[in-house]
Amino acid sequence: MQRALVDQAKRGDREAFDALARTVGDRCMAIAFRILRDADRADDAVQAALIMAWRELRTLRDAERFEPWLHRILTNECYAEARRRRRWSTQIRLLPMPGQLESGEISAVNDRDQLDRAFRRLTLEQRSVLVFHHYVGLPLTEVADRLGIPVGTAKSRLHHATRALRASLEADARSPSSSQERLA
Repeated sequence: MQRALVDQAKRGDREAFDALARTVGDRCMAIAFRILRDADRADDAVQAALIMAWRELRTLRDAERFEPWLHRILTNECYAEARRRRRWSTQIRLLPMPGQLESGEISAVNDRDQLDRAFRRLTLEQRSVLVFHHYVGLPLTEVADRLGIPVGTAKSRLHHATRALRASLEADARSPSSSQERLA
């Protein structure tokens, strides 16, 4: 079905492209969010990628390769979005607390926050490889294809990203947390 939609969209059918965008939009948003770590910036990157895909759809040779082709465009838009907003800003979002948290739930939140901090310390290129390999579940050959890089580069980025994540998590575990320092 996706192939038929791609073929129709290549002939200028906006409704077919809209259907394609709805089909892949959530996954693209999830990928962009995991690369950029910011929902607004991810939304901007997805929108830009879909606009670029619509404009360049006629250049797509194989309709079966629509999603990998779109992911490459999306990754490039994520990089461009990060360059446009290079400065890092802290965003605090207050979430409603449904009730008392048990100690296991607090530990899970702390673990997630530590992983998020470590993930933010990676380069965009390292994040991209990790997202496509671990979140999307692609083999490294597919990751390299979607990012437009050699397989060896994908392997190297994955290796360095994994090492950097591990080192960051270990460093955070060794240092006292900022909340404990404020209480002292």
